[in-house]
Amino acid sequence: MPIKVLMPALSPTMTEGNLAAWHVKEGDTVSSGDVIAEIETDKATMEVEAVDEGVVGKIVVAAGTEAVPVNDIIAVLLEDGEDAASVDAVLAAGAAPAPAPAAAPAGDGGRVFASPLARRMAKNAGLDLAAIKGSGPHGRVIKIDIEAALAGGVAAALPFEPDFELVPHTTMRKVIAARLSESKQQVPHFYLTIDCEIDGLLGMRKQLNDKADGAYKLSVNDMIIKAVGIALRKVPEANASWTDEGAKLYTRADVAVAVAIEGGLITPVVRDAGNKGLETVSTEMKALAQKARDGKLQPEEFQGGTFSLSNLGMFGIKQFEAVINPPQGCILAVGAGERRPVVKDGALAVATVMTCSLSVDHRVVDGAIGAQFLAAFKKLIEDPVTMLL
Repeated sequence: MPIKVLMPALSPTMTEGNLAAWHVKEGDTVSSGDVIAEIETDKATMEVEAVDEGVVGKIVVAAGTEAVPVNDIIAVLLEDGEDAASVDAVLAAGAAPAPAPAAAPAGDGGRVFASPLARRMAKNAGLDLAAIKGSGPHGRVIKIDIEAALAGGVAAALPFEPDFELVPHTTMRKVIAARLSESKQQVPHFYLTIDCEIDGLLGMRKQLNDKADGAYKLSVNDMIIKAVGIALRKVPEANASWTDEGAKLYTRADVAVAVAIEGGLITPVVRDAGNKGLETVSTEMKALAQKARDGKLQPEEFQGGTFSLSNLGMFGIKQFEAVINPPQGCILAVGAGERRPVVKDGALAVATVMTCSLSVDHRVVDGAIGAQFLAAFKKLIEDPVTMLL
């Protein structure tokens, strides 16, 4: 019996994906475990392996196709003795009848009837659909009509609209938009901000890196990750998320760290960050960040964080408030360290100061708990040797 190859669900949030590439062609023989395709999910581009052996009878969805729903047939494998007729039978059985489009005259009631592609092309080109004669059924405007209008110079409907290039949304960008909109609409955010002096931390980082003899190179972000993990151990009530059934209080600090990648961002997770040495945190974070930029993160490497960290200090950002990453209860936004005037023992002095803002889900973490977490974090940052105890 022919074997259906379906669009897989490669993450819990995935409802559709882009078929980035095929590694096989029709007529190829594949075995279980062979990489047959690359799928762009909401988080990364991932390889898809064959789960059965057979001959590729038909590639149903072409490489480059976007927004393919999960569980749609993307290819069919044939077993011994099966032929093209078997493929047709499988596809016929799996196809749902599409509703026939309503037919009406192009100008009925002032409405212009056009295919979705024609509407999109007209919008991008600034064309007035009402001025275009449709050649499709019942006067429907279709692709070739738009192309003919462009060649003939139909007047634009919006002559004063600035020129622009429409960049289609990737699956990742759509998911980011949906999740962050949901977060801001449904999660009651509040924000707490604190300044940390980091001269001691910078000094200790230099000493440790000098002694490493090239074996590793700690970043300020590595030390922040470690401090977040320890602070969550000291204030476990901040390591929480909301559910309708109750508050989840996590026993381990799995810190999700925002990494900018082409087309969006992703949050690989440093597991049990507070109980790992700085060298281990640094090595893991560098490897995760590189895999994120290469689109090679596995689901277990970016799912299941308990607390998020977003650091824009390397871009010179002084302060910002981040959007909570549901279902987590908190995210810490870190700005740049900069030389600022401070008062010490009643006298004016200069110190390197880093501003950190905590975004908090008020349903599960109250202001006092958030303040206790920031106090614990500040103490670790300003007295970094305590991170090694």
